[in-house]
Amino acid sequence: MLTGTSGEALLPAVVTAVQAAGRHLKERFSFASRLGSRDEILAALHANDEESLGVLRGMLMRARPGAGWVEDELEVGELPPGEWWITDPVEGNINHIHGMADWCVTATLVRDNTPVLTVVYLPMTDNTYTAIRGGGAYLDGVRLHVSAKTKLDAALVGTGQAMPGEDRETHRRIGQSVTAMLENALVLRVSVPATLQLIQVAAGRMDAFWQYSQVRSGLLAGALLVEEAGGRISDTQGRPWSLTSGDFLAAASPLHGAAVGVLSSIS
Repeated sequence: MLTGTSGEALLPAVVTAVQAAGRHLKERFSFASRLGSRDEILAALHANDEESLGVLRGMLMRARPGAGWVEDELEVGELPPGEWWITDPVEGNINHIHGMADWCVTATLVRDNTPVLTVVYLPMTDNTYTAIRGGGAYLDGVRLHVSAKTKLDAALVGTGQAMPGEDRETHRRIGQSVTAMLENALVLRVSVPATLQLIQVAAGRMDAFWQYSQVRSGLLAGALLVEEAGGRISDTQGRPWSLTSGDFLAAASPLHGAAVGVLSSIS
């Protein structure tokens, strides 16, 4: 079992692994990156994943030998009991291969379907976000706190698609939620990946993020960071969130109810 003490002991090894993978990917990055066909894009995505996993997997498995490993970063739903590593070897891979700087590497240790430790590394800015359940969330060792805003009309909020190829019903809900939030919040951003919006919520720079459907690797790291920074996690109806939930909401605590009030109208 991972306790606060054992989590503190494990964290440096996870930070080392995630940073090593991120720095390797940065060597592959180019602002001049230009791709043409869908086949070229898919090949570049796969190559990046393989390069990162070649660094990340062995280091994490040695750090926590008893934990399982989830092969497919796009998997959804509950995990079997026990501890599992959930990683996104290039969170925002689509941005990386198109020469944009909005990407990161994440590793989250999940115990019985609850995230208990996470590391998110942004190689382009050399920033590291960490959290251990019950121990707070940190950016480069400085504790994070969510926004103290109390009114949604002052809020910077965001959403984005979980992955390419979402179904038409999900697209409809995304579109309706965007319209609803444009009418209630101050500013809205729509972007990928989810983690890079969730770290902003944890740091108090953004106020809320929601997503319809889910990919485990895109939400677990940010969910733990937001919770440990004092925010609230739920589905868009305000019910407790889990890996079986159909959608996701993370918000600064004073704004959570207002965000639910807007999003719960989307059927």
